[in-house]
Amino acid sequence: MATKVNSTLPDVYFNPHVASLPKYNAGLGPEAAQAASGLKTIARLASNENPYGCSPSVSKALEAVEPWRYSDPGCHRLRLALSEHLSVSPDKLVIGNGSEEMIAASARAFLRPDATALTVSPCFGLHEIEPLAVGAKVEKVPMTPSFEFDIIGLERALARSPHLLFLPSPWNPVGAALNHKELRRLVSATPDSTMFVLDEAYYEFTSEVIPDGLSLLRESGRPYIVLRTFSKAFGLAGLRVGYAVCSSAPIARMLAAAKTPFNVNASAQAAALAALADPGWMQGSVRQIVAERERVANRLRQSGLRVAPSEGNFLFVETGRSSECVARDLLKAGVIVKPWMETPYDSFIRVSVGTPEENDQFLGALLRHPGASEPAVSAKASSARYDLGLAPHA
Repeated sequence: MATKVNSTLPDVYFNPHVASLPKYNAGLGPEAAQAASGLKTIARLASNENPYGCSPSVSKALEAVEPWRYSDPGCHRLRLALSEHLSVSPDKLVIGNGSEEMIAASARAFLRPDATALTVSPCFGLHEIEPLAVGAKVEKVPMTPSFEFDIIGLERALARSPHLLFLPSPWNPVGAALNHKELRRLVSATPDSTMFVLDEAYYEFTSEVIPDGLSLLRESGRPYIVLRTFSKAFGLAGLRVGYAVCSSAPIARMLAAAKTPFNVNASAQAAALAALADPGWMQGSVRQIVAERERVANRLRQSGLRVAPSEGNFLFVETGRSSECVARDLLKAGVIVKPWMETPYDSFIRVSVGTPEENDQFLGALLRHPGASEPAVSAKASSARYDLGLAPHA
C-alpha cells in the first residue's frame, strides 16, 4: 500500500526572512502580451532595455564562445578591461550576473539580522528585498512632491547610522539623479560605519550636470561600492553582466565571497568585452534614447500629465488613476509598461523609452483615453495579474 505524502510542509522548513519577502516582478514577456492582447506588434516598454539592441561586434564575439567550457570564475579579462576603462585597480572590481547579483552580495556581505538598510521610496525592489532576505530592517525616505531626493530627510536617516545605504542615481523608478552638491552632502552625512552603495545602473544616460559618482566617492576617502551594468546602455540585458567598483581590495574580496562561483557565464563575459570595446555604438544609441525621452516627456506634459524629470532611459508618469487599470488598457493596445503598486505611488507608471515607433504606439494608446478604462481585458490578460508588474515594486 502506497504511503500518502503530506504535501504541506511545516513552517520549520522555511527561512522566515525569505518566506515573508515581497515578490520581485520581472514583468510581462512578449509572448504573454501577444496572447493577452491578441496583437502581434508589442511595444516592450517595461524593463528599461535598450531598444536598439547591442553593438554588432557582440554577435561576432559570441560565435567564438565554447559553451562546453566553464567560464572564467574570476572574469580576469573583463576586470582588466574595466580596470583600464575606469582607471581602477582590478582587485577592486567584482563582476556579477547583472548588477542585481551585486546588490544581493552587498546585503549578504555587509548586513546581518536586525541591521538596518536605508534607501529611498519609491524604490527599486531589490534594494528592499535583498536586505530583508538576510533579516535586516529597511528604512525608506520618500521622494519630495517635486520628484526629487529628500536630502534633509536622508541626512536625518543617516544620522541614525544605518549599516548600509542603497542610493540609486539615476533613481529607478523616478528618474532623478543627484547633482554634485547633493551627492557631496550625502557622502559627508554618511558615517564611516555605513557601507555606501551607489547604484549607477543608468549612469551612461545622464547629462553633463550629473557627477560621475565613482570619481566623487574616490575623492572622499570613505568606504564605498559603486554598481554599474551592461544591461541598459550597452544592450546586454539578456546576458546579465554587471559589476561593482569597491573602494578597497578587502571590500571587493568580501563582496566576491558573497556571490556564487562561475556566476558570469562565458557568453556574458565575451559580450561585455566586445561591447566595452565599441563605445561609439553605445553612445550613439544613448543619444537617440535621450532625444526620444525628452520628446515623449514633453508630449505627456502638454497633455496635462505630471512627468518626473529623468536622467535615465525611462519616465515616471502620474496618470491620475489606478496604475493597474492603465497597464491593462495599454496592454490591450500592445504596450507593456510597469504599473507602480507601491503606496502611495500606485497612480504612477514607469515607461521605458523605446524606438520612435514604439513611443508613438504608447503615446497614442495612453492619450487616446487617458482618464477612462476601456472594456474588461481578456481572461488571459486577467490571469496574468502578477506578470503585468502588479507587485509593490520591481
